Amino acid sequence: MAELRYTIGSRLPKQFKIICSKAQKKSKLMRIEVICTGDEILSGKTINTNFAHISRRLQEVGLPLTWETTVGDDKEELVRAFKLAGDRADAVIVNGGLGPTKDDLSQDVAAEVAGVELVLWPDWLAKIESFYAERGRAMPPNNRKQAMLPAGADLVDNPVGTACGFQIDIGKARFYFTPGVPREIYRMLEDQLIPRLRELFGVQQVNYLKRFHSFGMGESRVDNLLSGVEDLAPADAVKLGFQAHYPQLETKLAVQAPTLAEAKALVEPVAAEVRKRMGTVIMAEDDETLEGVILAGLRAIGGDVAVAEVGTFGHVGMRLAAADPAGEIFRRSANTNRRHDLATLLDLASEDEALVENAATAVRVQTGATHGLAVLVDTSGARDPQIEIAIATADHVIRRGSNLVGNGDRVRVGAIEMTLDSLRRLLTGVPVTEALDFERAPK
Repeated sequence: MAELRYTIGSRLPKQFKIICSKAQKKSKLMRIEVICTGDEILSGKTINTNFAHISRRLQEVGLPLTWETTVGDDKEELVRAFKLAGDRADAVIVNGGLGPTKDDLSQDVAAEVAGVELVLWPDWLAKIESFYAERGRAMPPNNRKQAMLPAGADLVDNPVGTACGFQIDIGKARFYFTPGVPREIYRMLEDQLIPRLRELFGVQQVNYLKRFHSFGMGESRVDNLLSGVEDLAPADAVKLGFQAHYPQLETKLAVQAPTLAEAKALVEPVAAEVRKRMGTVIMAEDDETLEGVILAGLRAIGGDVAVAEVGTFGHVGMRLAAADPAGEIFRRSANTNRRHDLATLLDLASEDEALVENAATAVRVQTGATHGLAVLVDTSGARDPQIEIAIATADHVIRRGSNLVGNGDRVRVGAIEMTLDSLRRLLTGVPVTEALDFERAPK
C-alpha cells in the first residue's frame, strides 16, 4: 500500500507573512491544500517542481497554502486523502492523475468520493481526436478515458494538452483537478485557477513582486546593506526578502495594493534605493536574465560575440545560444577541457600565461565578431588564480583573474556566472575587475 504523506501548518516565507495575513482578514478564511499524486513523486524519483511553482505563485497573489499532501498511485490512499482534504480545506488543487493510463486515478476517485458517476464529455473527446488528427495519428483508445468526468463537474480548460481539468465540490471544499505536465499546470494556474480562487475567497487586492538578480554579494551582506530600506514606503507596505541560489541572489520587494498601478507606486522609491545601495552587482530585474541583458547590450551597439572556454563544459556558450536561438548575436563557442586543445582549436602558437587574452582575440578575429570572450577554469588546485577571463574588442583586451572560494563544481558554476557578468559589466560601463564576496583575498 502506498504511503500517505502531508505537511500541516507549513510556514510562509517571511516577506509574505504580513501581506498574506492582511489578505485573510479582508477576505473569507482561506484554507487551501495541494494534493500531488504519483508514485514517482512520492518516491523522489521525480522532483516535485510543480508544487514549488504552485505554492510560490499562490503566495504571490495572496492565496497562501495551509497544507500539502503527496499520495502515490493507490486508490485507497487517494480516497482517504480526498476525504481528509474535503473535510479540512476550503479549496483543494489536485495535481496529476488525469492521464490515459491505468495508474491515472484522479477522475475515478473524485467521482467515488463525490458519490457520482463518470460521464463522457463529447466536446472534450472531440478535442482529443482533433489533437491526434492534426498530427496525422490515430487516437489510442485509452485516451477516451481523459474525456470521462464526474457528473456535475465543471470543466477547467487545458488549452495546451489532452488532459481535461475539472472542478467539483467534495465535502465542504471546492476541488480543482489539474494534469501533472508542468507546462499544462503552469498555464492553467494563471488562466484558470488563480482567477477562480480569487473569486471564491473574495480576494480583491493585487500582489506585486519586484525582483533584483545579483552576483557578487552574499545574502547576509545584502541584508545588512539594505537595512531600513522598507521605511521609504508607508509602514508595513513593502516587505523585503531574499532567495539565494548560487551563484545568483534574488532580492524581492513584495507589496499588496488595490491596483497594480498603486502597488508599483509604493514599490518604486524602495526599488530606487535598492538599486543605489546594491549598485553594480545587480545584473537584471524581474524576468530579465543575465544573458538577455548581454544580448540586449550587444544589439544596442550593433555588436556580436564569440566564446572560447576551457573547463566550463561549454556552458557560457550554451547560455548565450539558448537566449539567441536565431543566432543573430552569438556566433560560436570553442569549447574544450584542456588548455592545449584550445590552443590547437584556435591555431595559437602556445598555451602560456597569455593564452586567455590570445584566445579571446583569436575567437573574435576568426568569427568577425565585435567581442571575443574567453574563460579558462582550473579546478585542480594547482594553479592560482583558478579562473582566467578575457574580453577582446577591436581596441583592447581586458583580463580578469579570480580565485573563487570552493572547489570543483562550485568554482565552475561561479566561473560561468563571472564570465558572463564580466561582459555585462563591460557593456554597461561598470568596472569589470570589481572584487566579489565569493573570491579569496589575495595572499
